[in-house]
Amino acid sequence: MANYFKTSVILLLSFWLAVFVLVPNLLVLAASFLGRDESGFINWSFGFDNYLRLFDPIYLRVFGHSLGLALMTTLTCLGLGYPFAYFLAQFRTSLRPVLLTLVVVPFWTNSLVRTYAIRSLLAAKGLVNNALIAIGLIDEPVRLLYTRSAVLIGMVYILLPFMILPLYSAIEKLDRRFVEAAADLGAGRLRRFWHVTLPLTLPGVIAGSVLVFMPALGLFYIADVLGGSRNLLVGNFLKDQFLDARDWPFGAAASMVLIGLLFLFLSAYAYSLKRFAAKDDRQA
Repeated sequence: MANYFKTSVILLLSFWLAVFVLVPNLLVLAASFLGRDESGFINWSFGFDNYLRLFDPIYLRVFGHSLGLALMTTLTCLGLGYPFAYFLAQFRTSLRPVLLTLVVVPFWTNSLVRTYAIRSLLAAKGLVNNALIAIGLIDEPVRLLYTRSAVLIGMVYILLPFMILPLYSAIEKLDRRFVEAAADLGAGRLRRFWHVTLPLTLPGVIAGSVLVFMPALGLFYIADVLGGSRNLLVGNFLKDQFLDARDWPFGAAASMVLIGLLFLFLSAYAYSLKRFAAKDDRQA
C-alpha cells in the first residue's frame, strides 16, 4: 500500500511538472526561433534573429542594468542576512521558532501590497521624509521615490527572507567543535569566521544568493512601482515585449536567456554541494 501511494504521488508530480513546467518552457523555446506576425503573434519562419537582436546595445544595457541591480540586491541581502541568521542561531532553541515565524510573516501579505507600502513610506509626503524634516536633517522633502535606490530598497525588503532562511539552516548545522578547536589553537574571532565558519556555511551563502539573484532579475512590478520608467529591468522588458509590443518571439528569446542563467546558477550550486560533500567524505 505504501509503495502504491509513493508511486502515485511521484507520477502525479511528474505529470504536473511535465504539463505546467516542461511543456510551457518547450513552447517558449520553440517560439524564440520563430518570427513575429502582426496578426497571429508568430509566424513559422525559423531563425536566430531574435537572439542576435539581444546583442543590440540598448538591450545589452537593460541586461547590464538588471544584472548590476540584482548583484547589489544579493550583496545587500547577504550583508544583512548573514549576521541576522548567525545571531538567530545563537538564541535558545525554544525562541528560534518564534523568531523564524517573524521572518516568514511578510510572506503572509502579497508582495505587491508590500511594495505599495514601501512606496507610501518613500513618497515626498511619506513617513521617511516627514521624519527627516521633524528631526531637522532636511528642510524640504527629498526625492526618494522613482530612483535606483528605491528599487534596491524594495528588492531587499521583498527578497531578504529568501537569504535568511538558507543561511540560518547552514549556520544551525555548523559543527561548533571546529570553531572551538580553532579558538584553542589561538585563532581570533575574525580568523575563526574567515577560515572556519564562512567556508562551512558557504552552501547556505550560495543557496541564498541564487534564491535572491534570480528573482531580482524578474520582479518587474517593483521597478514599475518604485523606480518608474528610468529603471527598466529584464522583467519589465519581458512584460513589455509580451503585453505591449506583442513581439512574442523576441520576448521568448530573452526569457530563454534568463532560463539559461538560472540553469547556470543551479549547476554552480549543485557543483559546490558535490565539492563540499566530497571534502566532508575525505575528512571523515
